[in-house]
Amino acid sequence: MGVSGCGKSTLARALAEKFSGIYLEGDDFHSAANKEKMSAGIPLDDQDRSSWLASLNTELKKHANGETPVFLAGSALKRTYRDQLTGGLPAPLTVIYLKGSFELIRSRLASRSGHFMPPALLQSQFDILEEPEAALVLDVSTPLAGLVRQACSFIGGNDR
Repeated sequence: MGVSGCGKSTLARALAEKFSGIYLEGDDFHSAANKEKMSAGIPLDDQDRSSWLASLNTELKKHANGETPVFLAGSALKRTYRDQLTGGLPAPLTVIYLKGSFELIRSRLASRSGHFMPPALLQSQFDILEEPEAALVLDVSTPLAGLVRQACSFIGGNDR
């Protein structure tokens, strides 16, 4: 979890590959209306996010009883969002929070192209961010290999 541009998709994809797991891209579950709103530079509100979180929760439930690990990349910026995301799941999720400075993440967003989330909305994400209490907190300035190593150690895997 984390704000846009923090690297959550890259890390979740790498972990899913390492563990032969399922990768879920949270952005793929946004409605067309949500994507249009963000593309227009309008931040999503709690109501906009509610259907998105419900879709993600439904998808997580589909995989909850399987033996294949699931790695979801999603912002989950508020505690209430994380609660919606995990509601009714048989086991708690392991949360990995990718934390970085506004300046670093803004520079990453400025160099990213082809994404519906414009850099102008980054401040709105930082404004509502509620850092998780029980999570692995990783510094986004760490190279991907280091992030993967730290995450594997935290979730009980190994550094294959």
